[in-house]
Amino acid sequence: MNLTRLINPLFDSRARQSLRAADDAPQVQRRLLAGMLAAARNTEWGRAHRYGSLASYADFAEAVEVTPYEKIRPMVMRMIRGEKDILWPGVTRRFAQSSGTSGGKSKFVPITDDMLNRGHFHGSGLVVAHYLCNYPDSRLFSGRALILGGSFANELGLADRRVRVGDLSANLIEAINPLAELVRTPSRRTALLADWNVKLPQLAREVSRCRVSNLSGVPSWMLTVLREVMRISGVSELHELWPGLEVFFHGGIAFGPYRSQYDSIIDPSRMRYMETYNASEGFFALQDDPASRAMMLLMDSGVFYEFRPVGSPDATPVTVADVRPGEIYELIITTLGGLWRYPIGDTVRVESINPVKITIAGRTKSFINAFGEEVMVFNTDAAIARTCAETGAVVADYTAAPVFADGGRKGRHQWLIEFDRQPASTEEFAMLLDRNLCRENSDYQAKRSGGIFLAPLSVTAVPRGFFDRWLAATGKLGGQRKVPRLSNDRSVIDPMLRMLNIHS
Repeated sequence: MNLTRLINPLFDSRARQSLRAADDAPQVQRRLLAGMLAAARNTEWGRAHRYGSLASYADFAEAVEVTPYEKIRPMVMRMIRGEKDILWPGVTRRFAQSSGTSGGKSKFVPITDDMLNRGHFHGSGLVVAHYLCNYPDSRLFSGRALILGGSFANELGLADRRVRVGDLSANLIEAINPLAELVRTPSRRTALLADWNVKLPQLAREVSRCRVSNLSGVPSWMLTVLREVMRISGVSELHELWPGLEVFFHGGIAFGPYRSQYDSIIDPSRMRYMETYNASEGFFALQDDPASRAMMLLMDSGVFYEFRPVGSPDATPVTVADVRPGEIYELIITTLGGLWRYPIGDTVRVESINPVKITIAGRTKSFINAFGEEVMVFNTDAAIARTCAETGAVVADYTAAPVFADGGRKGRHQWLIEFDRQPASTEEFAMLLDRNLCRENSDYQAKRSGGIFLAPLSVTAVPRGFFDRWLAATGKLGGQRKVPRLSNDRSVIDPMLRMLNIHS
């Protein structure tokens, strides 16, 4: 019996509802914002910003300035200590810990019950719903979901055990409906282990004994887990172990640079891939059409969206009603988690409207524009993919930063690349990468023209596992790990070079 076919109608209605919301985006978003303002009018934040008297988005935008994390950090810390009615009604017990800002090593994003259920869990359900709509022959529920999780490790020294501070994935796994435990792996105990040196082999042993039909996680770390599973199972291809494996729901970082590595361990003819866009702050978008890389922005998942044109921090943000296809915007969100006009740090390219579909352009702080070249992550990912196709190399991870002009030397870009399969010549790879980056970014091409302003980029191949060691040294190794792709200064790459004992 195909259990998935019996369950499918329940998910089909949810997919159709989200499509209706996407088609009616401006009105759905207006209603959502009005509900948020009404709910929070008696909070400390709501009273300070006159939520009881705001009647429109224009009123809201005038009353509340764009608010980065540093401006709410003190209020969030009070929420962690148990104070109620601060940014959102009631007491919040869950907080997602993610990479820090200038004010601290970590930031802590409130996960209210409303955001947990109407945002994160709702969005996760829509991923399954749209996948089943696209693939009615699926047997998704004939096996288990391998879902990678983080932990509740933190440095806050909390006395109240009711307060849970850790990775978003740890909060989701701990709070998930107990019925979902029947269709996921590994066990909750293993999934929430903090020490990855202990967790990885235990997780691999546990999931290798299960029948897995789908994967969910960040591509880089999932790849590490899958290779360990293959090693202990003695298989050369994952379908030998899991014949029913059919889809990887991935997000967090671009999948393109990892595709060839997955194709080498999973039969491409039997595997599907679906991109999602979720973060500690909310569940934003999903790939509803497998023929397109664009992701449909979710209008009914507890997030009100604003879009600020990239390149001008003083530009006036606009709502979904006024975005233009082809433009790149900084994403600003208001959520059921008590974030108000919060710049999430991501930039998105609007691919279409009616419904609004996007691709992730990069991070607002993940770019190189030291020489006016405006290179973004989607440029470098595309250039890497093209260069790998031309050379047969496979890139596991990379980071890049500017080398500034000094002592008669022209400026250039310096890359550190961890290869899964080395090119025949690193120098040739660098030459082709430079050429392909020119093809992907006209500003970089202009600065490279004639070698007048910029010298060719350089590539240093780092040892296998280097980026994991760097992440561990910075306390960021784990299931949601991300190596910074691009930096506009030397603050990331110089410590890496010191670990390698080499100079720029």
